[in-house]
Amino acid sequence: MSQLLIEPARRTGCEDLPALAEVLRGAAQRQRSPIVDLLDAGLVNEENYLRELAGDLQLEWLASIPIAEVPLPLREACGPRIALRHRLLPVAIEGEGDQRRLKLATFDPFNLIARQAAAQELALPIDWCMASRKRLHEALRRLYGVGADTFEQILEGRDFDYDHIEGNEDQANIIDQDDDEEASVVKFVNQIIREALDQRATDIHVEPLSTNLRIRYRVDGRLLEIAVPENIKALQSSVIARLKIMAHLDIAERRIPQDGRINLQFEGQTIDVRVATVPTVEGESVSLRLLNQERFNLDKLRMEPYIRRKIEALLHLPNGIILITGPTGSGKSTSLYSFLSEVNHPEQRIVTVEDPVENKLTGVMQIAVKSEIGLTFATALRSILRADPNIVMIGEIRDLETAEIAIRASLTGHLVFSTLHTNDALGGISRLIDMGVEPFLVSAAVRAFLAQRLVRRLCPACKVPRAVSDADRRELGMPLDIVGQAYSPCGCDQCRGTGFSGRLAIYEMVVLTAAMQDLIAHSAQAADVRAQSVRDGYIPMRGYGWHKVMQGETTIEEVVSVTSSDIGGID
Repeated sequence: MSQLLIEPARRTGCEDLPALAEVLRGAAQRQRSPIVDLLDAGLVNEENYLRELAGDLQLEWLASIPIAEVPLPLREACGPRIALRHRLLPVAIEGEGDQRRLKLATFDPFNLIARQAAAQELALPIDWCMASRKRLHEALRRLYGVGADTFEQILEGRDFDYDHIEGNEDQANIIDQDDDEEASVVKFVNQIIREALDQRATDIHVEPLSTNLRIRYRVDGRLLEIAVPENIKALQSSVIARLKIMAHLDIAERRIPQDGRINLQFEGQTIDVRVATVPTVEGESVSLRLLNQERFNLDKLRMEPYIRRKIEALLHLPNGIILITGPTGSGKSTSLYSFLSEVNHPEQRIVTVEDPVENKLTGVMQIAVKSEIGLTFATALRSILRADPNIVMIGEIRDLETAEIAIRASLTGHLVFSTLHTNDALGGISRLIDMGVEPFLVSAAVRAFLAQRLVRRLCPACKVPRAVSDADRRELGMPLDIVGQAYSPCGCDQCRGTGFSGRLAIYEMVVLTAAMQDLIAHSAQAADVRAQSVRDGYIPMRGYGWHKVMQGETTIEEVVSVTSSDIGGID
């Protein structure tokens, strides 16, 4: 068998055949199929290798698996338990009457346990074919839904007790348990969360409908409805109760919203999850925000050089307020934490007031707002200003009292970071004045406004070039002197057919120069302030976005969707 497996690797350009042979020997010693070990070792290109192996074995190769509307007989021919346990995908039922045969796809034709289980448990004779492991996994998820094998066993009554579901708190923070654990609602919920993490989701929404329980993930800023097992509505109360237990919420209280947190351990990583429940007419809806405990720095923000230079200069100021503006979900917290990480040195005392504390930074004193006991932004700020801080971070300036304390901190020698909810950078000026802050205080205390939005990043594996003519540039307002190549999304296995992988931030920045400060202090018209900002080098967000488009990082459509038509270019 070794030669049979080595030859396709040789033909597809494997550069380390001795290492591959060692992997095969190890699999033989453990008496297991070698395909999984061989693919996990990363010594071969999975797609090319398996296609060559299928040809040698004279098995049909599935270059694509269209799973749009799968007929019920196909799902019944191969149930979710055997399909998901052994990664076997029913592709088609061919023939009529007694001559019917089931076409079954696998990525591992040497898995004897899977072949024996299929022969014993499936009613129809089998014709085998092959597909890539990644393509099979995606097709199985769409065909049966997340956790379908566990769901089937739960409905059969194995290890399922509605009366004692709340007794599982000791496993509440572990979701990467062995797949062979007995079926339970605990495992079913873990599979939902695990799949969300695998897809790089930032949010999970569990939403009860009249006839179904809808589960959606937010991936790269877009909500995607995921496939779930049929009749999942039967487990609605149990799934929601399990999530509430994990978040240490009151499962008996279903009439009012509740907030909680979950600390998950997944593949050696700590995942912090914020949980919010809201009562609806069909039952409680649960939203989970997944927060990786990642390391922050300016390099990860991938700012254009002209923005980064200004940020680095501002971070070295002894005092003043730096405000980040933008709507919810625009990446403001990530930018704030990156700024704090940049100035987090032993000689600096940094204190933050947040609602809630989303990420923990070593060496930073972080305070979580608890309004129910009177610990608001304002009361916390009053206390910490007496605690000898050098740098203060306020999660959000929401009212005049908080704004005034922040300004007082700035004027007494502290560097202050915070956020505002405005549509653009210049809008931060009018927002503070509308709160009741005197214009002369805004001009004296605030050093800069940074506005940002998130756009989806093109998948580097499948993006395709697109032509942008001079006429197109004029219509869009894109300067003709921006050089580079624009791209469009295509879709591949790596990005799950979306054409995008991850997100990046686009920015605009207003630094309050002496001329700007004078205009603000004298309550100048917004148009005059904007004109002065342009003379001082202000570049609107769309102008920043065009550079990211021509660098091949995002698309024209993404930039247009999150920016206003007040456009400009970079000189």
